[in-house]
Amino acid sequence: MAELLCDDDPEPSCRFPAGPLYVPVRPGPCGCAIRLFHTPLGERTAVGFTSRRRLNATLGDDQQSIRLAAPALRALAAPLGVTTVTVDPLFTAPAPTPVAGTATPMAPAPAPASALRTV
Repeated sequence: MAELLCDDDPEPSCRFPAGPLYVPVRPGPCGCAIRLFHTPLGERTAVGFTSRRRLNATLGDDQQSIRLAAPALRALAAPLGVTTVTVDPLFTAPAPTPVAGTATPMAPAPAPASALRTV
């Protein structure tokens, strides 16, 4: 039996949800660029959400997005070496925030006296 092709109808043979995904983007000099994320194991992944509500719940109300089908998202990420597409991730780490007073590089700490050698 031939494998079913999927357009807009979800079928058991489909690896992705039907319809376009909400894909987080960031503004760039040439328009919008898809945001890439890391899995808990450190692998880079493209991310898509099945609803705007899920995107807002995970990344916040201010996150810009575009609508893309999963194959289009995969095609955009492939030239960047990203082969994984994560749909509806549940957890994200907060963005790093700068700590006040650490804008300049810190000088190395002095070595303990036991680590010093005489010449």
